[in-house]
Amino acid sequence: MRWIRYQYGGRVSYGILEDEQVEEVSGSPFGEYSRTGHRFPLTAVQIRIPFEPLTFYAAGINYEEHVREAAALLGREPDLPEKADIGYRANNALIAHGEPIVIPKDATERVQYEGELVAVIGKQVKRVSEDEALDCILGYTIGNDVSERTWQANDRTLWRAKNTDTFKPMGPWIETNVELDSLQTTVRVNGNAVSQFPTNNMIFGVAHYISEMTRYLTLYPGDMVWMGTDGATENIKAGDTVDVEISGIGTLSNPVIAEE
Repeated sequence: MRWIRYQYGGRVSYGILEDEQVEEVSGSPFGEYSRTGHRFPLTAVQIRIPFEPLTFYAAGINYEEHVREAAALLGREPDLPEKADIGYRANNALIAHGEPIVIPKDATERVQYEGELVAVIGKQVKRVSEDEALDCILGYTIGNDVSERTWQANDRTLWRAKNTDTFKPMGPWIETNVELDSLQTTVRVNGNAVSQFPTNNMIFGVAHYISEMTRYLTLYPGDMVWMGTDGATENIKAGDTVDVEISGIGTLSNPVIAEE
C-alpha cells in the first residue's frame, strides 16, 4: 500500500495511491482510518511531505564505502563505526517532492546530496528485540539529506549544515510493502546517475538501529529514522535537479535554486 499526503481544493488529506489515482482517506496511517471513495488523478493533487514527524532521527555514518570515500578526501585512514549512533534533524528543513532546495547566499559551493532510505514508525515500542524490531515499521519513504560540507566541518554542531530550511526533501509517499534486501538506491543530477548502491548494504540495518534505540528511548507512531547514504557525494548548484530513486518505493525529485 502507498500512503500519500496531498493537497486538493485547499485541504490537506491522507490518501491511498493506486493506479495513479488517489483515494481520500478519513483518518491517518498512524491510527484508525476509512476510505471515503473520493478519488482524484495523481496529476490533479499537490504532493505534500508524507507526514509531519514527531521526532526526526538520523542514523550516523552507516555505509562502509561512504566512510572510505570521506576518509580519502580528508587524507585519513577510514574509521568504521563500532556501534549504531543516532542523531537528530529538524522538521523546519523538510520539503516535499517537487519543492525547491534553496541554497543560502553565504553557503559555499560544497552543498551536496545524500540519498537515504527513511523508516517510518507505526507502533509505539520500547526495548524491542532485533528479531521483532521491523514489526513497528509502518513503511518506508525517501529522503535527501542535503548537507553543506564546509559548515559541517567547521561548526561545532550540524545545526545549519544539515538543518537549513529546505535541506531535507522527503517523499513522495510511504510504501508499506517493502523487501529491504531487494532495494536499490540511485541518485541522479540532471538525469545523470551519480550514485548507485544496494539500499540495505548498511553497516547496521534498520532492525539493529530500532532495537538499539529502544533500549533507551520510546519510539512512537509518526517518528522516523533516516538510514544514511553510501559512496561519494558531489556538489549541487542552482539550476540542477536532484532525483533520488529507491526501487520499489519511487522517486523523490527536487529542483535546486539560489536564495534571492
